[in-house]
Amino acid sequence: MSRIGKKIIHIPKEVSLTLEKEKIVAKGKHGTLERSFNHFIEIEQEGQILEVKRLVESKEARSYHGLMRALIQNMIVGVNDLFTKVLIAEGVGYKFQIDKNSLVLNMGYSHPIEFPIPTNLKIKLESPTKIAISGIDKEQVGFLAAKIRAIRPPEPYKGKGIMYEGEKILRKAGKSGK
Repeated sequence: MSRIGKKIIHIPKEVSLTLEKEKIVAKGKHGTLERSFNHFIEIEQEGQILEVKRLVESKEARSYHGLMRALIQNMIVGVNDLFTKVLIAEGVGYKFQIDKNSLVLNMGYSHPIEFPIPTNLKIKLESPTKIAISGIDKEQVGFLAAKIRAIRPPEPYKGKGIMYEGEKILRKAGKSGK
């Protein structure tokens, strides 16, 4: 029984939803998102409340039910309020730069690393060691943040590297000398 799939979704007044046969479109102040779904579920809208119902009782349908409810909720939240991930570079000489349509990372390698910025995401340079990635699609924001973090993940001895804001790094004790 999907507990997440059973929950109803409250739609803010600023967001308009369009339900077609197997497609849902969410429009809000920050943009438009659309997603198609398959025949396992049915979406019913009554005023400002949206309900996702399961049509088939199989294991695959139950898991898909909760997934689609969460994805629709993220669409509604994304077009109304942007999703944001903040990354911090910790270490001597580690810094971020924005150059036209690319993000340049100086992370202690022999060369700077360039990341093209997708058109539907915004990267704000809060300081040379702190950036904020924001956009309406939670999946794309998280994916770009994870790709940037993978360049230099935080290491457990000194805590150097790229980390999410608020992330706790488990520290290890160094070598013990005689």
